[in-house]
Amino acid sequence: MTIPPLPEPAFPSLDSMLSRKFGKEVANYFSGSPLNRVSFLRTDYTFLSAALKHQTTSFLLFNNLNPLAKDPSHLSFATYTDVRPLIGENPYAKSEEQLISEYNSTTTIPQLLFLGLDERNKQGLTYNIYTGSPFFALDVTPKGSIASQAESLIESMQSRGLKFLEGRIQAALPAPDAAIYAQARALLDWNARNPFCAQCGQPTMSINGGMKRTCPPKDMASLRGAIGGNVGAAPTERPDCATRKGISNLCFPRTDPTVIMAVVSPDGKRVLIGRQKRWPPYWYSTLAGFVEPAESVEEAVRREVWEESGVELGRVVIHSTQPWPYPANLMIGAVAQCIPGGDEIVLKHDPELEDARWAELEEVREALRVGTSALGESAQEGYKEGNLRLPAGTAIANQLLTAVVNGFVGEAPKI
Repeated sequence: MTIPPLPEPAFPSLDSMLSRKFGKEVANYFSGSPLNRVSFLRTDYTFLSAALKHQTTSFLLFNNLNPLAKDPSHLSFATYTDVRPLIGENPYAKSEEQLISEYNSTTTIPQLLFLGLDERNKQGLTYNIYTGSPFFALDVTPKGSIASQAESLIESMQSRGLKFLEGRIQAALPAPDAAIYAQARALLDWNARNPFCAQCGQPTMSINGGMKRTCPPKDMASLRGAIGGNVGAAPTERPDCATRKGISNLCFPRTDPTVIMAVVSPDGKRVLIGRQKRWPPYWYSTLAGFVEPAESVEEAVRREVWEESGVELGRVVIHSTQPWPYPANLMIGAVAQCIPGGDEIVLKHDPELEDARWAELEEVREALRVGTSALGESAQEGYKEGNLRLPAGTAIANQLLTAVVNGFVGEAPKI
């Protein structure tokens, strides 16, 4: 698989006091979206109605979270005409308040997301002071009362030679498309995982352009419980729910913070790497783990490294971050240094790793040159069997290791 170039950071050539002190910003794969999310317009149904039908609007379709594409390196987008038989003439024709008051839990509504405006297209939709091509994502997975329409749309796309890319990770897309895909996939997955209210167990509905879910106070289906019910002509008051009181009356998308760290030895000449049992032979990476509640990023880095390897850390510095839409992680990349005398590797605490070891910087540098790949992929030409293997450039682990071998812990600018 060809590894696509990483996205450009914002203002890469701009000189500033911060860039002189800390180095240039690093942008990781799945970041760098070309879209302006204009999040404040998600409740403006006049805007969403106009965006839905504009001639420059694009819809990224997903079937079981698999995106529509020409091939693994090129997404394909549908038009309003394509999706109208599934979504209807205009799902934003009524106000959000009216839609909530008419909620019917027995009706399947296609999950539609407003992603943002691509302001690079000056011929796109103009609304107030904003101009750009609108982008939406749409879940076309056949289900419920819309199964037939969804299947027809899928067949129509496939008849054009398009396909829905299967596989857990899509890492061959150009960086701008990868960022759009990541945003869409994470939000569709979140909506699919939260069909019921966590407080009262009643079904929820999607609002705010797919960015929030609410627990309606009434149900046109006369649904008395979370499952089952009888269709009635008049709405039935649903059980009282704490989410309808105070300011916490909505369910928002979640992002799970995860730390991933390149750990440097006390003398700065070695890097800590580890491997899981399921990984291919000789394939290692940096250590990683979830941030727990009431824990700082720095504390999480120290805890995870000690639990997995027994190594004790001192200073921790945040390097860069990476959105990871599987399902909704934010990888917080750090570089940390082991304290003097704290570099003994002990694997008896957390059994997650099959092995952990210290690698010389030159060994890591050579692996970054010829030994990188995605899991299950072959290394580059020049790799010698038995040598170290590392993650591909689309993984933040690769960027952390690259920073270390290029002198991140030295006296020079950090990046």
